Amino acid sequence: MNNMQPEFLLQSHRGERIHFIGIGGSSMRGLARLVRGQGYPVSGSDRSASHATDKLKAEGVCVHIGHDPHNVDGAGLVVYTAAIAQDNPELVRCRECGIPAIERAELLGQLSAHFARSIAVCGTHGKTTVTSMLATILVQAGLDPTVHIGGELDLLQGNVRAGQSDLFLTEACEFKASFLTLHPSLALVLNVDADHLDYYRDIDHIQATFAKFLTQVRPGGLAVLCADNERALSLREGLACDCLSYGLDNPQADYQARDLAARDGLYFSFTPVERGEALSPVQLSVPGRLNALNALGAIACARALGLSMEEIAPALASFRGAHRRFEHTGDVDGVQLYHDYGHNPEEYRSVVPLAAALPHGKLFVVSQPHTYSRTKALFSDYLTAFAGADEVLVTDIYAAREKDPGDIHATQLVEALQRKGVCATYTKDFDGTERYLRAHWKPGDVMLSLGCGNINLLNEQIQRNGNSGQAS
Repeated sequence: MNNMQPEFLLQSHRGERIHFIGIGGSSMRGLARLVRGQGYPVSGSDRSASHATDKLKAEGVCVHIGHDPHNVDGAGLVVYTAAIAQDNPELVRCRECGIPAIERAELLGQLSAHFARSIAVCGTHGKTTVTSMLATILVQAGLDPTVHIGGELDLLQGNVRAGQSDLFLTEACEFKASFLTLHPSLALVLNVDADHLDYYRDIDHIQATFAKFLTQVRPGGLAVLCADNERALSLREGLACDCLSYGLDNPQADYQARDLAARDGLYFSFTPVERGEALSPVQLSVPGRLNALNALGAIACARALGLSMEEIAPALASFRGAHRRFEHTGDVDGVQLYHDYGHNPEEYRSVVPLAAALPHGKLFVVSQPHTYSRTKALFSDYLTAFAGADEVLVTDIYAAREKDPGDIHATQLVEALQRKGVCATYTKDFDGTERYLRAHWKPGDVMLSLGCGNINLLNEQIQRNGNSGQAS
């Protein structure tokens, strides 16, 4: 075991049931599957049913809907997410009964410490896409990695993969500094931008936490930094480990892209350049210039692992993206429906132009703001995040882990957007949003829903109801 990690707590509970509070979360359900795959009995709970909890039940996992203190009775170890409050009745019961409980990130850190090669992909946004790209490369190259991703990837038939090699690949989430439990041998930093300001004081606090994360790279390890993001690149100052950089716009980057071009304005191809030497060209099947940058970062990591472009390029060409990442979910009334997990203004700025680049009449963008604190902290940034949209619909704020403070509402965002000249409308819930869309869209239009709450269910609802002449 890597001596930088504490005693591997999971091993001391072999044969005992491991209970996950908040098991429906993307990382939590992935960890539950990995632990179950190692032979541990697993149970879990979540506040409401979802596709994730339904799928876990279908796999044979005992999932309780609702948080009841008796759910943890008989468990040997309890794992909970950072979003779970300390007054959660199941956590309270753990303290009362002396049941050991650890946070999700601690379990992830302990799992990853047992692999000789551990890759962690971090950044304010883009983690799932780049981790999925790397997973595709590593699996298709036959390296048999263990993988933990925050989204669903068809190649993995879910969001985890239990491999038999010494290679572990995971997303490294900065929420509540949870990635500080990790000690990777290779750390990829995509960007450092403002988010999670309910936890961080400001952008400098965020950057300092990323810098601390990089101090935990194992001796002899490597940091790969995006040279197009100023704050990410500045992390190289004072690094004890080796460092590589990549970028589309920075001519000083170790990895660059030559002959960058887009097919149909969306699907980029380029020739990677490694310290001045041109490599084999790459053609992407996921849209957007940002994904060309993401692919370049994945290439830098894969090359550091010793892979050839003959292994890397075909894998990237085959990559179609993770679910809920600019995903075409279907067509209704001749309108193309898309969904993306983006939930802060910077992500909106990357995704809305992709939808705008599609052939379309009007582009309807539906935003479900995620958490009251984020909406307040980044309020002014949202006002300039919808360029390219013809109409913006805003639903009620998705509370997630928060309680309504009473001083922020979706209507305030709509009114501010209107003052900026944006054609914005408040549609409280999915029923109201669907009614508005069906009343205003025409064949050839495009609808894009945005958010990491349950806004993807809007697409499902519209598709379930079918064409307007058939809608119930």
